[in-house]
Amino acid sequence: MSARVVVVGSANLDLVVTAPQLPRPGETVLGDDFRMVPGGKGANQAVAAARAGADCAFVGAIGGDGFGGLLRDNLAVAGVEVTGLRTVDGPSGVALIAVDHAAENCIVVAPGANAALTLDDGDRDAVAVAGVLLLQLEVPIAEVTRAAGWARAGGAAVVLNAAPARPLPTELLDLVDVLVVNEHEAAVVAGVFTDEPAALLDSLVGLVPRVVLTLGARGAAYADRDGARIEVPAPTIDAVDTTAAGDAFTGALAVALAERGGLTGDTATAVLRWACAAGAACAQRPGASTALPERAAIDALAAATYGEVQ
Repeated sequence: MSARVVVVGSANLDLVVTAPQLPRPGETVLGDDFRMVPGGKGANQAVAAARAGADCAFVGAIGGDGFGGLLRDNLAVAGVEVTGLRTVDGPSGVALIAVDHAAENCIVVAPGANAALTLDDGDRDAVAVAGVLLLQLEVPIAEVTRAAGWARAGGAAVVLNAAPARPLPTELLDLVDVLVVNEHEAAVVAGVFTDEPAALLDSLVGLVPRVVLTLGARGAAYADRDGARIEVPAPTIDAVDTTAAGDAFTGALAVALAERGGLTGDTATAVLRWACAAGAACAQRPGASTALPERAAIDALAAATYGEVQ
């Protein structure tokens, strides 16, 4: 399997406000400070993969506004190939993010250009040389499914981070090699009402062959149709901002899969430990794409926590 990771997904400019607590419905709270940070789940995961050591390309859409140039530059500076990033009419995507002093967050996304993404033959060629295709759900699901089909035809592993949460069509699920979800997303995809990780995993492996369930500060769990069931604790850290921790985890996971040639019960413990270290290293810093860790930081935290690196 090629070590190249191709990400098809969203690029947003994150408008981030920190505050002592998150507002309840109808409530206004006084914030501490404001930042504009390049983000979007797709772009974040592409930057995360590049910083974790991947040869990474990004396919997505930005608007013709000033935000679009910032988003393109951020990807390019991180070492992500941006040939597949096109400019469309209208505004770029934005995310409104509030972060409290306990590092919890709430996010509202206006898709903008991301909703207009339409793939073409050039994107098919990019996917054809991937080892891992990494997808999320902030761009049209028809395009996500199209890219997954190209990847499956070309022999690439398809990793789907099913966020934001939504029920998924069978056509897409049949193309997924590894599903990455948190507990809320897992329940929505599986269509079950439980927060029990074991029950969620059991439900999901009926839909896809391999599942990675992220558990926040508790780490991550893995299940596959061969019967493997693995849980990995997260590093103990003082979290500053968890906004992009999930994207750091998923980007690192894609890199590990590309480098190892896949994910099995035999490799899952090491892969999940490394991905957990990436997520934890990210949560120690403020911001989204600005917080995504380099490989050396991931390796150092993995070694300090588990006595090993990926």
